[in-house]
Parts: sequence; C-alpha cells; structure tokens
Amino acid sequence: MDIPESKVHSFIVKLWQEQAGDETETTVWHGYITHVPGGERRYLKRLRDIADFIARFLEDGDVERPSRWHLKSWLRRLNLTLIRWL
Repeated sequence: MDIPESKVHSFIVKLWQEQAGDETETTVWHGYITHVPGGERRYLKRLRDIADFIARFLEDGDVERPSRWHLKSWLRRLNLTLIRWL
C-alpha cells in the first residue's frame, strides 16, 4: 500500500545527557525533535514535549490520530527504557 508523501510525517528525536554543573553531580537530559518534511525543530525540556510537538502535525481531519494519552503513554515507556539502559 503506497501512502502519499503528503500524509507521511517523519521525526528525528535526538537525546543526550549532560552534567548538571552543580555539586550534586546529577545528569540532565537534553534534546530536540525535528519534523523532517518541514525542517521545523523544537528543543526539549521534558519528554512529554515530544508528544505535544508530534500532535500538532496530526491535526488533519482525514487522519485518525492517537490521543495525547497514547503518545504520552508511549513516551512514558520510552523513558522507563532509557532509565533502565543507564
């Protein structure tokens, strides 16, 4: 099944850790998400910002989009995976 390119949305998410720079020696997650077709980029302060960014591109009335709850649930699982990975 071929899907028209106008209906396809691709995103690149880049995440990295940096030292907080204080005496606690904690690490802080940083990152950004880029909408590939349009080149729009948003820097992230929280993982849930990813869901908010993606949801904007799924507003097309012809597409049944996942609820923000589903996106946030997916990100919550991703976050747990990242924590276990460390």
